[in-house]
Order: sequence, then C-alpha cells, then structure tokens
Amino acid sequence: MTAQLSFYVHIPYCVKRCGYCDFNTYTPSQLLDGGTLEAVSGDYIDAVLREVEIAKVSSPGSVPTIFFGGGTPSLLPANDLGRVITAIKSGWDVTEDCEITLEANPDSVDASKLMQFRGAGFNRVSFGMQSAVPHVLATLDRTHNPENVLRAVEGARAAGFSSVSVDLIYGTPGESLADWRTSVESALSLGVDHISAYALIVESGTKLANQIKRGELTMPDDDLMADMYLLVDQLAQEAGLSWYELSNWSKPGHDSRHNVAYWKNANWWGLGPGAHSHKDGVRWWNIKHPTAYKSALFAGTTVVAESETLTPEQLSDEAIMLQIRMREGIELSKLSADQILRIEPYSQSGHLDHQHWANGILQLTPTGRLIADRIVRELVV
Repeated sequence: MTAQLSFYVHIPYCVKRCGYCDFNTYTPSQLLDGGTLEAVSGDYIDAVLREVEIAKVSSPGSVPTIFFGGGTPSLLPANDLGRVITAIKSGWDVTEDCEITLEANPDSVDASKLMQFRGAGFNRVSFGMQSAVPHVLATLDRTHNPENVLRAVEGARAAGFSSVSVDLIYGTPGESLADWRTSVESALSLGVDHISAYALIVESGTKLANQIKRGELTMPDDDLMADMYLLVDQLAQEAGLSWYELSNWSKPGHDSRHNVAYWKNANWWGLGPGAHSHKDGVRWWNIKHPTAYKSALFAGTTVVAESETLTPEQLSDEAIMLQIRMREGIELSKLSADQILRIEPYSQSGHLDHQHWANGILQLTPTGRLIADRIVRELVV
C-alpha cells in the first residue's frame, strides 16, 4: 500500500490579533513598521514552495488531505494559495477525493473570492464563526459581523464547495447558556455540514488573560462549561450532525479527514513558520518567525527548529490520548488487564458506553467526554 502524507499549510497573517489568540500569527505592522499585507506576504508563497521541494525529496507517497490554516489564509489571493496546491499535485499522487480545506474569516471573503478559491482547487471551507452574539464576539476581539457568516456560507455553496464547516467557541467571559444556545442554533440554521465547538482556553500572555488577571472579566464556572458542551452535543445530534471527535460533529461523510489524520497519528508535513510535522514516529517543527523562515529557505538552510523521535511508550500513550477522543474509541484488547481494571468503574458510572464496552470497545458517553482527561490519566500512568 502506498504511504500517505497529508499537508498542513500555515498562513501566518491576520488583519487584527484576537484577544484570546496565542497562535503563531502576525499583523503586517508587527512584521514591518507601517507594512501592508502585500508588502509582508509578497514572497511568502515562494518560500513555502521551496519547502515543498524539500518535502518532495524525502517523503514520497499519495496525498489524501491538504489544509490551509492560520492566521487567515483567505486574506491571500486565491491564485497564490493555488500555487501551493499545484506544486503538491505535481510532486505527489494526490488522491482523486483529496480533501482540500481553506480556513476563512467570514469578513475576508465574498461570492467572487470564494469562486476563485474553488477554482484554485479548494473543495472544503471552514469559517471562523465563534459566536452569533455581538457582546461575545466583542469580548473575543473578533472583527466580523455575525450576519456575514450566512453570506459566506451561501457564497461557498454557490461556488460549489462540497463541504462547509463553522467553528464555534464556548465559555467566553460573560457568555450565558442562552447566549451559547443562540450561537449553536444560528450555526445549525446555516445548514452546514460540520461544526467544531471548542472550549475557550485562556493562554498566558494574551490580552484576554491580562483582562482576567486584572479582574475586568470572569471566566464561567465548570458547571456552566459542562452544560454548554452537553447543549451543543444535543442540538447538533438533533440536527443530524453526529459527534465523531470530542469537539466535532458532522453530517454523514463530512468528517474532517485532515483532522482525523492528526488524531490517528498519521503522517503529515506542516509547511510554514512554526508548523509541526510527523512522519513515521519522528516529529519536527519549523522556525516560528515568518521573516526568519523565509530567510532560511531563500538562503538554502534548514527551517527545522527542533525534532524528536518518539519512543514506543510515547507512541502508545499518544494513541490512547488521541483515540479516546474519537467515536471509534479504543479496542479493549489493546489495553492491559491493569488498565481495564482501572477504568471499569467508569463503565458502571455512565461515563463509558455500556453497549460498546460489552462489545470490547471503550467509547465515551457525553458525560464521559466531559472528563476525558481524567480517564486518560487512569490509562496513562
């Protein structure tokens, strides 16, 4: 069987940095005093294409998924991103049903631009919706108008995207359960194929973390966070979107195959500054700063910042941590008698699905998903 290699392409540019974000992203003025997007990104794709050439030498195989994330990939011209898709298609056997995803801010696209992205080869789009409630978006420092999400989804459908997804965030300071219901129901009313819903994580050093530290904002308590998760799970299931991973729900045939590759610890190559890669038990990550990344590639030097070879124990532990998040769960036959003994009480307490347990599979129930980390700690000691 031909080896497979997915690609992640990092686009590190944003018009504005959101208050909760600690991703490896930059506004033009952070990279160049008074700089414009065109000035800082003009030669970026040329650099990425050089990394594609490096990957081509060392990693043959077929490509089942390509994912452009960021940052805000939709800020760049479609033909620039299309150059990367073309380079990958020329260097590898891209599968006929290759899933090619674009992350997009709803404000950064219109019907014409979405048509251009579709023409460049994208067939799946994921819009950063986050919330439908203005005061929640304001707290998150999101720039888009909630009404633009509907316009973006309609534009993606008209352009011929075969799969449309939206991302949501819950647990924003000041967000009530009613606010969250409004956001979830609004997302589902769009008729999307896929929803991701992530609990807000306050990262040290972000604007939001500093606001909380100063007492200007207060995080919701654990009980409200649990209610929010159970609500999105219930509403998504009722709308015909089934959970397939802890934070993801989809219509049949619309799972994010790229993300599934991560959760199954498959091989992927991360192109771009700060991007992580994994191949056959070896993990590496690139220089973080875009300017340093570009300079290294144009100078013909390595962009790899560090690497590690995973031990069999690390691979085993990671398989547990990742597989437990998924609907398929973990085969009990792959666990030791001691591990099964430690987690059996969770089957009795309703945190593990009884029917699957009887059939030799560890699968979390909705309440079990709320304590997934605790159950992992029982298995990985």
